[in-house]
Amino acid sequence: MKNIEQALLARSRAYTPYSKFKVGAAILLKDGRYILGANIENASFGLSNCAERSALYALYSQGIPKEDIVSITVIADDEGPVSPCGACRQVMHELMPKDAKVILANTKGDIMETTTDQLLPYAFMFDEVADE
Repeated sequence: MKNIEQALLARSRAYTPYSKFKVGAAILLKDGRYILGANIENASFGLSNCAERSALYALYSQGIPKEDIVSITVIADDEGPVSPCGACRQVMHELMPKDAKVILANTKGDIMETTTDQLLPYAFMFDEVADE
């Protein structure tokens, strides 16, 4: 599965000297391109950034509209499919289209497909943003 390969590539670029927990995210676009993100840690832990947010922020920084997103695949060496943190769930909910797939995986081959609504059913949204 190309999504998994791309997420593994992103994971290989993670900077995790503290936790040693590497995570990769790959956003598939409608035109077949991928936008990758890896988790990047910092000695001041609050300044660290997760793979999911790294990929989504890169996408927006490149001027790519969220309507071009088909899916996001997230992978880590975990017991089961890796679970996004609460901050990533909120960002994914707001910055991804509602019909985009969320594919969670681990390096052992376990895969789970879900949606941002299933990950965060009561997301925080302002009305004017929700209507865009």
